[in-house]
Amino acid sequence: KVLIVDDELLARSRLRTLLGECSEPRVDVVGEAGNAVQAMEQIQRTGCDLVLLDIHMPGVDGMALAKTLRELAAPPAVVFITAYAEHAVQAFELEAVDYLTKPVRRERLQQALQKVQRLRAEAAVDVGLPESLIIQERGRSERVALADVIYLKAELKYITVRTADKEHIFDGALSDLEQRYAHLFVRVHRNALVSRRAVRAVEKHNDPVEGEGWTVRLDGVEERLAVSRRQLAAVREALVG
Repeated sequence: KVLIVDDELLARSRLRTLLGECSEPRVDVVGEAGNAVQAMEQIQRTGCDLVLLDIHMPGVDGMALAKTLRELAAPPAVVFITAYAEHAVQAFELEAVDYLTKPVRRERLQQALQKVQRLRAEAAVDVGLPESLIIQERGRSERVALADVIYLKAELKYITVRTADKEHIFDGALSDLEQRYAHLFVRVHRNALVSRRAVRAVEKHNDPVEGEGWTVRLDGVEERLAVSRRQLAAVREALVG
C-alpha cells in the first residue's frame, strides 16, 4: 500500500502512472497528499506500507515528515523522490530505503519497490511472522500464508495459488518461488510446485494419449498433478521426509 506525497499535482500523477506500469511487486495506491499534514492524516486514517516522499514542500518538508514517521509504532518505509541530489546522505541517515531523483524512470522506481518488498519480507521473518504471498486481486491485497498453500501452478503469464478453500492468481515466476521457498515446496513438473507437507501419495497413471506416467495425490484437494520422470525421485523423497 503506497502513499504519494508531493506538493505538485503533475508529479503525483506521473508517479501514479509509473506505479501502474511496474510489474513486480504490484502496488495499491491508497492516497495522495500535497503536504505533510495531509500525509499524516492519510496515514492515520488508512495506513500504508510505503511513502513516496518529496523533500521540498511548503510548510513541513519531507525530511521533517520522515523523522515524524520514524516515531510511529509501525512506521512505513520511505523512498524519497526529489529534484535535488544533495540530500541523499541525510535521507539515508533517516533510514530511507531509497533516494530517487526526478524525472523518475520506471525501471528505477521498480527497483526501489522491490527493495522495499525484500526488506519487508526479511522483517517478517525476523519477528516470526509466517511466510506468505501478497495476492493482488480486483483492486485489493490479501496475505496468503504459504503454510496454507497446497500447490503453485504456472498457467500462461500467472501462477495459480491453490489452498484448500480457493484459488488465487499471483503475478510472478515459478522459478523465483521455487528458489525462495525450496524448504516448503517441491517441484513435480516444469509448471508446478507442491507443498511438501501436503504430499500423500505418488501413483502410477495411464493416460490414453501420453501413456504411462505418474501423479501426486495431495491433502486438501481432489485434483491430481502430473509428476515428470525427472522429478519423481524428489517427490518420493518429500513423501517419506
